Amino acid sequence: MVSAERAPVGGVVPMSRRVMNLGHVASQNARRLPGHPAFIWGETTLDWAELDARVSALAAGLRARGIGKGDRLLVHSKNCDAMFVSMFATFRLGAVWVPTNFRLLPDEVAYLATASGAKGFLCHGDFPEHAAAVQAAAPAPDFIWRIGEGGFGEDEVGAVIARHGGETVENVAVEHDDPCWFFFTSGTTGRSKAAVLTHGQMGFVITNHLCDLLPGSTEKDASLVVAPLSHGAGVHQLVMSARGATSILLPTERFDIDEAYRLIEKHRITNIFTVPTILKMLVEHPAADAHDHSSLRHIIYAGAPMYREDQKAALKKLGKVIVQYFGLGEVTGNITVLPPALHEPEDGPHARIGTCGFERTGMQVQIQDENGQEVEANVQGEICVIGPAVFAGYYDNPEANAKSFRNGWFRTGDLGHMDEQGFVYITGRASDMYISGGSNIYPREIEEKILTHPAIAEVAVVGVPDPVWGEIGIAVCVHRPGQGASEAEIAEFLAPKIARYKMPKRILFWEALPKSGYGKVPKRMVKDELEARGELARMAGTAS
Repeated sequence: MVSAERAPVGGVVPMSRRVMNLGHVASQNARRLPGHPAFIWGETTLDWAELDARVSALAAGLRARGIGKGDRLLVHSKNCDAMFVSMFATFRLGAVWVPTNFRLLPDEVAYLATASGAKGFLCHGDFPEHAAAVQAAAPAPDFIWRIGEGGFGEDEVGAVIARHGGETVENVAVEHDDPCWFFFTSGTTGRSKAAVLTHGQMGFVITNHLCDLLPGSTEKDASLVVAPLSHGAGVHQLVMSARGATSILLPTERFDIDEAYRLIEKHRITNIFTVPTILKMLVEHPAADAHDHSSLRHIIYAGAPMYREDQKAALKKLGKVIVQYFGLGEVTGNITVLPPALHEPEDGPHARIGTCGFERTGMQVQIQDENGQEVEANVQGEICVIGPAVFAGYYDNPEANAKSFRNGWFRTGDLGHMDEQGFVYITGRASDMYISGGSNIYPREIEEKILTHPAIAEVAVVGVPDPVWGEIGIAVCVHRPGQGASEAEIAEFLAPKIARYKMPKRILFWEALPKSGYGKVPKRMVKDELEARGELARMAGTAS
């Protein structure tokens, strides 16, 4: 009897969907490019042969401790060589890599340990409280190994690698749908969920990124890592590794812009993966004029839309090297792309202002109404996507899966529209929208307008409860250095640019906006800060 998974197609019964184990990326580079630099971090340089040997040694140690195919390995670490090695070692065993953002709190990491069912835990030595919290979780992992110096853990990763040096571990056979990575969402709307990424899916993602984001990449390229390897930067470095290119880490977890530009010049960096807020910092820092950055070909920004004024500043300072992609962890970034050629430095008839680009190769995007029907061009709806980059679903979370998929389409939760040529425009997160006096208001439109004021560097508009209007808008602004503007001045500047009902009821000024560990500005964090500062209580007290 043929199972549902192996039903005959055209008279042929499909066999096993065997695919490449992602650990083979390190193996093939060790064979083809043994002496080529794979990884540089401060004074540490590993060529591909050395890196692959460490991968096998760590895999051997993990295997001896009981980690095998399908087991989850939780990793909580700052960017370092052990973080990089642990990814390939986990893949090699057919186990599941479960990295966390190292800025999470101990109880948050303990939750991820239980939610993922982690069998082992690798924890950076700087986080003893996190190790204690995970040890106290129920059920706790079978073992905790420390990364680097510290006073906890039954073993240390470097020591494990040294003991098992010289052992060779082959890449375990895997199929297309075998999980390799639990990619935890950033949790901007609640508890983080584990998006299950698979070996087959990630093989497509590597190919797609090289096709759409980094065409022409080879081992001669070099990539600077400025974001946590636990999430998008980890995907990017896996893509770079697939071409044998060199990954270079900042020497510390602090984002040192001077050091970043020094490394760009020294190593002739060709590409960087980042987010709009970090790219904005790179553009506006004096170091941009003090170092040679002409080697840069692709500065890829994702995670949030980039405001038009910031785009123009980046193009003026760095040239037409910026690449935008729109994608969530659940689709591993593979929804749309706006390549360098379509980043116009000036507004005009050829500038597609506000677009996040067109569909990625092999992917299909559709704008749907609340009933799941495709809407007409230029009509707003929810951005939905199908294709090989879509994840397998959330781990052990049928309720979230039911909400996120409809008729096979993954629902991003982002609102937008598509023009007649297939370019997608994001209006904002459905959760960011607020309703004031019965009218739907989308913060991004207001933010774009405020940022055209020369005194404003950053802004976030949020909707907060109001007894009269249901919700009202509050704009929180950050001045540019040496600049200043009053609430009345910004309101006067904004008045002719947006409809009256969209005008924020208050415009506040802070030293900085709160940012997540991913460099984003979650609206939830802005609302929390407003409450902590007493702004919501003050406004409630003065409401008529």
